[in-house]
Amino acid sequence: MRVALTPLRIAATLVIAWQALVSIARPPAYILPPPLDVAAVFLRQPSFLLTNGLVTLTEILAGFGLGAALGIATALAIAALPRLGRLVWPLVLVLQAFPVFVLAPVLVLWFGFGLASKVVMTTIIIFFPVASAFADGLRRTDPDLLDATALTTATHWQTLIHVRLPLALPALASGLKVAAPLAPLGAVVGEWVGASAGLGFVMVQANARMQTETMFAAMLVLAALTLAMRAAVDGITPYLTPWSNDT
Repeated sequence: MRVALTPLRIAATLVIAWQALVSIARPPAYILPPPLDVAAVFLRQPSFLLTNGLVTLTEILAGFGLGAALGIATALAIAALPRLGRLVWPLVLVLQAFPVFVLAPVLVLWFGFGLASKVVMTTIIIFFPVASAFADGLRRTDPDLLDATALTTATHWQTLIHVRLPLALPALASGLKVAAPLAPLGAVVGEWVGASAGLGFVMVQANARMQTETMFAAMLVLAALTLAMRAAVDGITPYLTPWSNDT
């Protein structure tokens, strides 16, 4: 019960501080709307926010799944084939160096204004932290353990699968935890550039019409999705390493 009440207390404190700021500073509603105005949007347009929230959630889940799968596969390939890693990893770093706002228009141009471009954007954002953390975990296997394994009849692939991979799972869990809050960023940035639905689309349209309370409502839904993603990953990752209490 204590764990469940803590987020509610934090949320209540933030809302009270928000209302106090509005009451004291009295900014125009189009700059900072009162909390009650934002709450009214949820009462007035619940299905509108729900529908667009589900669109963004679909993009987040699809991109997270693809990004995590590609990151895991790339890390395993780099560990299994070091020469391939020396060729692939610089390309991965170059791709990661591009800001997401630079990639988004190109992806929309290539994949269209629908779901695909947002999923690809989310996949790219998720890919690097997962691949980087997992590859680092595979690379940091205890050399003494590898030397001991070399004295057996285990092949290179058996050592990778049965020794290096299990020991690298805590690093993979950490990478997934870092990546989870980034997934909504990819989806929303793609929607900002071009979309016909989703929370990013709602924000852009509300901003153009100076409906700041609708923007804040969409932001709150997005924040809830982000927290839910992180909570889901936190709940799943311990199963990757049931022998460890550190994940």
